Amino acid sequence: MADACNSRSLSWLVKPCRPDPRREIIARPSLEIVHHHHNLRPSAVASASAAAPIVSLPDDLLLECLSRVPPSSLPALPLVCRRFSLLLDSPAFLRLRRAHGRLRRTLHALALSDLGLLSSASLPVDAPLASAWAPSSASAVVPLEALDGSFSFSHARVAAVGRSIYIIGRGATLRYDTWTGAVAPRAPTIFPRKKFAAAAIGGKIYVAGGAARTSAVEEYDPTADAWRVVAEAPRQRYGCVGAVAGGVFYIAGGLRVGGGGGEGGRLDAHVCAGSMDAYNVEAGAWVRGRPGAGAVAGAAAAVPGGGCVVGACGTGVHVYVVASHAVELSFWRWEARARRGGGGEWARLEPPPISARAGLGGALRFSCAAVGEEKVVALVHVSVGCGGGGRRGSDAVAVEGAVLVYDIKGGEWARGPDLPPGLRRAAVACVEF
Repeated sequence: MADACNSRSLSWLVKPCRPDPRREIIARPSLEIVHHHHNLRPSAVASASAAAPIVSLPDDLLLECLSRVPPSSLPALPLVCRRFSLLLDSPAFLRLRRAHGRLRRTLHALALSDLGLLSSASLPVDAPLASAWAPSSASAVVPLEALDGSFSFSHARVAAVGRSIYIIGRGATLRYDTWTGAVAPRAPTIFPRKKFAAAAIGGKIYVAGGAARTSAVEEYDPTADAWRVVAEAPRQRYGCVGAVAGGVFYIAGGLRVGGGGGEGGRLDAHVCAGSMDAYNVEAGAWVRGRPGAGAVAGAAAAVPGGGCVVGACGTGVHVYVVASHAVELSFWRWEARARRGGGGEWARLEPPPISARAGLGGALRFSCAAVGEEKVVALVHVSVGCGGGGRRGSDAVAVEGAVLVYDIKGGEWARGPDLPPGLRRAAVACVEF
């Protein structure tokens, strides 16, 4: 240390300490400004200092800053201003988070009671999988008085757009903010629906089926809070499920319902439970399937060997389908061909590890969600399960609220943490932030 203390080596330190007349002249105005602030009211001082440089940044630079914020600090940002809230809901925000390696995925299970109490729980799904769900501290109270007309959230569908999950019921729609836990009513679908298909594509939500008097496909714009009809489906389906893959909205399973086929306007139901219709959102056209053995006329695809589609979700260019065959379950992957002419290929995968006896005497309900391109999560419920002799079977109890996770790369199912009590008939959605 003593060897380094010489006049030449300390010149950089001594030089800044010498008085500089120019520095003093420049400093005086700033001191006057400080004294002037002492004469102002506290509110005026706060408003004068509130004009932070970040507010004046253009959207692209501001998004770069917001995309680097730690996940724990994100929930407070939408409260800053409306501009922040809109940018955080934009697809560009998620793309930047993904590019910077900061994107986090969380599963949310939502259950809405008839009294308007929304219970929820979250589960981080980035590797390694969390050991337990984290229930929300309190149930959110849905403002039912703000909803017009008759409505029902029985068999409601959920779709995630940004940080928000939209709960779409019959005659009512709710927006659930996963960051703050706030619930707000939104515009209902144009046509009342029940047991319909729903999915989110490109920041918008599409619904189809579940209405006996129309085959309309509706599109919801969260920014405008408005629904509009974009197409007419080739079939009226009831009890169907929705999935998205490659920019295509798939409507799978259910019963085919058509008017005018019976005397006095009676509805005729035709089973098309194993088929899928496909709507290309960007092209605004239906994808036509190629004829083949077992194919349903006009359908984009049909599950080989029949069966009833009970759950579906999509990721990338693939659609993953759970089908029921009365005494067993099957699991399939559909990959649509990119070339013109439609068609695609089915691949049979390992079935979910659920005993066939669990569904006997009752009904299995699935809610499926894709976690990126790595996992498929199936939330399983059984409404009534009876084993032999009319007693409630142990298998039925075992799958109530079960969470099954399929590793796409490994090709294997694993049991995840079960849902906490109080979330019966919950639906699941994956949120990225």
